[in-house]
Amino acid sequence: MNILEKIKSRKGPLGEHSHYAHGYYTFPKLEGEIGHKMIFKGKENLVWSLNNYLGLANHPGVREADSTGASLYGLSYPMGSRMMTGNTSLHERLEAELSIFVKKEDTYLLNYGYQGMISIIDSLVDRHDVIVYDAESHACIIDGVRLHQGKRFVFSHNDMESLKKQLDHAKEVCEKTGGGILLITEGVFGMRGDMGDLKAITALKKKYDFTLLVDDAHGIGVMGSSGAGTGEEQGVQKDIDLYFGTFAKSFAAIGAFVSGAKHVIDHLRYNMRSQIFAKSLPMPLVFGLLKRLELIKKEKALREQLWYITSALQNSLRKEGFDIGNTVTPVTPVYLNGSIAEATELVKDLRENHKIFCSMVVYPVVPKGVIILRLIPTAAHTLADVKRTIEVFSEIKENLKNGRYAGNEVFVKQ
Repeated sequence: MNILEKIKSRKGPLGEHSHYAHGYYTFPKLEGEIGHKMIFKGKENLVWSLNNYLGLANHPGVREADSTGASLYGLSYPMGSRMMTGNTSLHERLEAELSIFVKKEDTYLLNYGYQGMISIIDSLVDRHDVIVYDAESHACIIDGVRLHQGKRFVFSHNDMESLKKQLDHAKEVCEKTGGGILLITEGVFGMRGDMGDLKAITALKKKYDFTLLVDDAHGIGVMGSSGAGTGEEQGVQKDIDLYFGTFAKSFAAIGAFVSGAKHVIDHLRYNMRSQIFAKSLPMPLVFGLLKRLELIKKEKALREQLWYITSALQNSLRKEGFDIGNTVTPVTPVYLNGSIAEATELVKDLRENHKIFCSMVVYPVVPKGVIILRLIPTAAHTLADVKRTIEVFSEIKENLKNGRYAGNEVFVKQ
């Protein structure tokens, strides 16, 4: 059968719902100034779905830096990949400042986080090496592992006994192949909101002699006394061999970076195909990222406000009997029980009648019968936002319990 004909009936677990989901549940359009309130379908909604943790997206200093960077350099500069014609002093300055911030010897900028993680994994290991990774790792890690031509073992999420068992298997393989072990986990897991147990993991390094790669996309700028991430939070930053962070979350930009020992970063500079054969990160972004990093380091009040709102939201949810799992970070999952059909009606009720916009997670991302409403508090939110959200969530929980979202469509108030 022709490939293009075959995909007509093979749309995938998400694509099969596109006929009714597109533009509302998937690919929705949030318009207006980025913040805790935006326009959805022509009406203002209270938004809990943006990873704008520190509220930097519309910070006056950031907006000014972005404008100045675009004015000074335009969007084309520099032309070419970093290796060929795309290197600049500002790129190197940002790398140097990030290295100091995350307490690593060297840093390499990456155009995209997803693409960067895949390429890091591909560049580090060969077929003789073994990868061991957490079962709930982000898709970019999973896709990077899939490229690996050698053995890989997955351990149960944050389960140290499971990890030890898989490390034993990996060690046996490496004794035969002469390879090494790459262990991959996350600092903050973006769905659950819990931290990877980096302290317990690093305690195993001496016995198993693995290289530790930590994806801290949701931890950089948020966790730790200075915002330097989950390694700082747990006091083990020095034991992380490769520290990966993105600019798409707390930095409110795009791109990523990886930090580590100089000889390791040099290896990545000359072997990461996704960077060697891709255009360099545009100068306005680099210029703006320098300002963002400055604010993250100096404006401690932004992080304090984030945690103030986070505590208010999570404490209130727990007080009202909501299950938010084991989150110890701003990521706030609210676990409910119901079908996909009920989830869609519930979200419609939230958006149309209560003007609250948050992300919905259902099967196949989570087991059938589970609904997750994922809330992301930011420094831009207020206590009034929290109060209103708790009142509405208490109402929708009762509606779900009483079967209001089963069968008939939700009545939309005018």
